[in-house]
Amino acid sequence: MTDLAELSRSQSIPKVQGKNFTAAYTGRSADLHQYSFEHPRLKRRSTGKLFLKDHLNLTSMQVSLNKLPPGIAVPFYHAHQHNEELYIFTGGKGQMQIDDQIIDVDEGTVVRIAPTGWRTWRNNSPEDLYYIVIQAKDASLEGDTFDDGIPSERPVTWSTQLDA
Repeated sequence: MTDLAELSRSQSIPKVQGKNFTAAYTGRSADLHQYSFEHPRLKRRSTGKLFLKDHLNLTSMQVSLNKLPPGIAVPFYHAHQHNEELYIFTGGKGQMQIDDQIIDVDEGTVVRIAPTGWRTWRNNSPEDLYYIVIQAKDASLEGDTFDDGIPSERPVTWSTQLDA
């Protein structure tokens, strides 16, 4: 099994860490082409994809930030053994093909795909396609956000004023 964290370890990202968090600055979406990795099956470098698991110390999901240039298509279908994926399109236009069904995607489109769904996508537009992919174990969520949340009686305070 390929360690995606190893593929992007050499790419330095500014971070701030605390006891219960890790925050990172990955740059502007337009600059995602600066990140690259070698796909283990394609045996070539691909640009415009940044895996966040290792950078943020994620323990139950993989997240990637993506930029697909105009006219580029993912050259293979894939499915997963255990993980569902959520694609969140944040800019540009393109298409996804899932189990032979083609859907148009653009900013504001979100697509959940079950592990066994065969997927591929392309940018068939003249502009860059931007999207976030979140991958997590299928059927692993225990409780809703509101059920899992723990309220605090502590008042919210800020050491600086909000910018007007």
